[in-house]
Amino acid sequence: MSDLSELDVQNLRHLIGGHETCYDKFTAYAKQSTDPQVKQYFEQAAQSAKENKQQLMGFLK
Repeated sequence: MSDLSELDVQNLRHLIGGHETCYDKFTAYAKQSTDPQVKQYFEQAAQSAKENKQQLMGFLK
């Protein structure tokens, strides 16, 4: 993998933070949901956000 510029790192940090925020919100929404389908939707969205964050963090290694 090539070296990342400072701008690339800043953009990655911004994207990672956004996915972390989505994960936190979707997890909270899932906990508050009483409808099983809605709960499942938010749990899947939270998992997707977590996976995306982990994938983006791989670029920082």
